[in-house]
Amino acid sequence: MFETVLVANRGEIAVRVIRTLRSMGVRSVAVFSDADADARHVREADTAVRIGPAPASESYLSVERLLEAAARTGAQAVHPGYGFLAENAAFARACAEAGLVFIGPPADAISLMGDKIRAKETVQAAGVPVVPGGRDPGLADAARELGAPVLLKPSAGGGGKGMRLVRDLTRLEEEIAAARREARASFGDDTLLVERWIDRPRHIEIQVLADGHGNVVHLGERECSLQRRHQKIIEEAPSVLLDEQTRSAMGEAAVQAARSCGYRGAGTVEFIVPGTDPSSYYFMEMNTRLQVEHPVTELITGLDLVEWQLRVAAGEPLGFTQQDVRLTGHAVEARICAEDPARGFLPSGGTVLKLREPQGDGIRTDSGLTEGTEVGSLYDPMLSKVIAYGPDRATALRKLRSALAETVTLGVQTNAGFLRRLLAHPAVVAGDLDTGLVEREVEGLVPTDVPEEVYEAAAAVRLDALTPEPGGWTDPFSVPSGWRLGGGRKPPAFHLRVQDPLEYTPRGTATVTGDRVSVTLDGVRHTFHRAADWLGRDGDAWHARDHDPVAASLSRAAHAGSDSLTAPMPGTVTVVKVAVGDEVTAGQSLLVVEAMKMEHVISAPHAGKVTELDVTPGSTVAMDQVLAVIAPQEAPQEEAAE
Repeated sequence: MFETVLVANRGEIAVRVIRTLRSMGVRSVAVFSDADADARHVREADTAVRIGPAPASESYLSVERLLEAAARTGAQAVHPGYGFLAENAAFARACAEAGLVFIGPPADAISLMGDKIRAKETVQAAGVPVVPGGRDPGLADAARELGAPVLLKPSAGGGGKGMRLVRDLTRLEEEIAAARREARASFGDDTLLVERWIDRPRHIEIQVLADGHGNVVHLGERECSLQRRHQKIIEEAPSVLLDEQTRSAMGEAAVQAARSCGYRGAGTVEFIVPGTDPSSYYFMEMNTRLQVEHPVTELITGLDLVEWQLRVAAGEPLGFTQQDVRLTGHAVEARICAEDPARGFLPSGGTVLKLREPQGDGIRTDSGLTEGTEVGSLYDPMLSKVIAYGPDRATALRKLRSALAETVTLGVQTNAGFLRRLLAHPAVVAGDLDTGLVEREVEGLVPTDVPEEVYEAAAAVRLDALTPEPGGWTDPFSVPSGWRLGGGRKPPAFHLRVQDPLEYTPRGTATVTGDRVSVTLDGVRHTFHRAADWLGRDGDAWHARDHDPVAASLSRAAHAGSDSLTAPMPGTVTVVKVAVGDEVTAGQSLLVVEAMKMEHVISAPHAGKVTELDVTPGSTVAMDQVLAVIAPQEAPQEEAAE
């Protein structure tokens, strides 16, 4: 076994790998950019090496700096986690050339399975069924031959980046161009493939484990059908869809796929499965790394997958056979992401002001967060994972809903409350899942109105801050009691903004104590977690800011009749298609803002002229920052007269 292992990653996966290294008595080395100098993974490692300045997404991709860090600290092996360089064959080869063990599969297996086109051809030759499709060149022709709907996918990567579902083939060229841009930004390769889209499919993947002595086993399946924008958000093991016969057949297909590429270590073979016929399954891709959702497999098998990654990389044979693998109980995982459900799930950001992560019987939280963590726009939006285990599915779901209600992340908007409501949806409870379920039901899972008690609590916090300490003389004009010269009282009102600005007059009673605030309205008591202007409850959070109606009025007057286009999320402007003075049409694409590897197109709300343009390609923008101003097209004189 290795004495020292360098963890070439950050965030929750780095913390998770370090935990296993510690339990095995292996010294851990973390790497960090200036932006992560005080991050949790840095503090929990035995030692840490600075690899670059901030902003620093590129620092974690620098093979040269990572290898230098390994050499400086005496590391014998490198664990890449997932993301960044985990599926980079060149990095695996560079590690070997530097005398380091890459804790993952051989570089050739990474190359083969990382190219989705070659991967499909290889496993098909091994007898594994694949989804009908086509590839570059001739991608558009292949798509038209398959017929709508089709799915565009980058050949060089996964995780939903660059994937596009096309139901209208008249938009095919536009969708191909967008998919290429996202693929190039995410993987440095814009090669695409196209597959026939299977309506109401289920996404089921098989965990495999292979050693260097010819042994390959599978550890059962994971149900990953609950997705948004092709990104998994809830995963569970085992799947309620599969019976033992289908599980065995899919497991054997996954083992054959792993053997076909000479695999070694932990990997995942992903299948698309028609929900009406689980015996008809198709290979989609193989992820040659540890998966985000690996904890659910660990909980039902009792195996530490990171530990077995290390043992296999150190040359040990698997200590068990396929007959020894037992699936016990049920586990469900929820991904906590920095995104705002009320704003169409756009990426969010900010500083973590208050953090409470659930732990306890049957509950596990994998996280890289601490209070004070700065969540920016350079990295993937996933912040942590909450996993629940129980003897059966109903118990695991109930435990996870409760754990999400206890989760508090104030200062950064997350999807925790949304996930809690999703897990209570009747179709989810019944196990009637498919990859389109979330998109179909999303509107009913995102509250459109801010509860009145949120405004009541925000007003209570402000009243408490203005109320003087007891004792001594108090100027009555300095106390927000509503007292007026001449007698009588007028309840104080507060100008607040959570979604839309409003003037709110408190009407209940309240208690403010430290980081909690409780209010009673109509005989019902509501208690919130609190940090600065943030309030949280049951996984949901609200940023209740002060609103200045005078300043807002002046701003509207300055741009009378015009529309200010603002950044929907903190990020970077990647494309600017117009200039000041340009005439634009309604719906015309003007700019593209990217955050957390996701593109958002800013379009003209109406026909008019660009009167202001405050950004250029490469500009870093904050949420709600003004990007451009569009003056409306003047109506013809006869219409105005009429």
